[in-house]
Amino acid sequence: MNKDDKWVLIIGGSSGLGLATAQKFAANDYGVIVVHRDRKTDMEEIQNHFQQIAQNASGFHSFNADAINPEKRNETHLSIKQIIGHGKINVLVHSVAKGNLKPMHDDKNTLTNQDFHLTVDAMAINLYDWVKELVGHSMFSDDVRIVAYTSEGNTKAWKNYAAVSAAKVALEAIVRNIALEFADLGIKANCIQAGVTDTKSLRMIPNNEVLKEEALKRNPNNRLTRPEDVANAAYLLSMDEAKWITGTIIKVDGGESLQ
Repeated sequence: MNKDDKWVLIIGGSSGLGLATAQKFAANDYGVIVVHRDRKTDMEEIQNHFQQIAQNASGFHSFNADAINPEKRNETHLSIKQIIGHGKINVLVHSVAKGNLKPMHDDKNTLTNQDFHLTVDAMAINLYDWVKELVGHSMFSDDVRIVAYTSEGNTKAWKNYAAVSAAKVALEAIVRNIALEFADLGIKANCIQAGVTDTKSLRMIPNNEVLKEEALKRNPNNRLTRPEDVANAAYLLSMDEAKWITGTIIKVDGGESLQ
């Protein structure tokens, strides 16, 4: 590949916010690499989406691999390095939705210590693992943008969301410190706090219909956030004009969190 090609690497890009982000960057002359973890039964629909992205992107590659597993992650890094050749990763987007959605107090199945560990590892610490290893493999450009997706559950308590909420808070802390400690390498890192968005991940949350109803009541623009709203903001953060934005949380919710 040409060393001047622009590449976006999306961890968790087969549905929802990650998929919309892949579509946005593909439409703007980026090569797109998606790492996802999905069942065979879901792959037909996912491949249809990927084929559409490939038609627009300057290059497209996907890996159905466990982005959390250290060995699989290293194998994926080496494969990506072969794909981009002398090129570099310009944008890294973290959109992993692998968390336990159990109640803290219930008669049956409640959150365990291990549930918290697995959720925080997948949805927060995993970002640091990817950044550290991509730096170690010299795969980042001199001006790389890192975007991680968080939610209003970072400050609000939602039933069954405790483990994911803890992961989002940890993710934000990790992003701030990446922005600080990797700044000398040209890395800018930010979180996007999306409003309530009707995605596959949201529908896994018990009583998600209530969340959507309440979000609509609060939103002054009278609609839920859409995946493309969030993807648009991620693309804005990739632009030259955004290079002085780092270490912060940007709300993309149409004003939903104002009240």
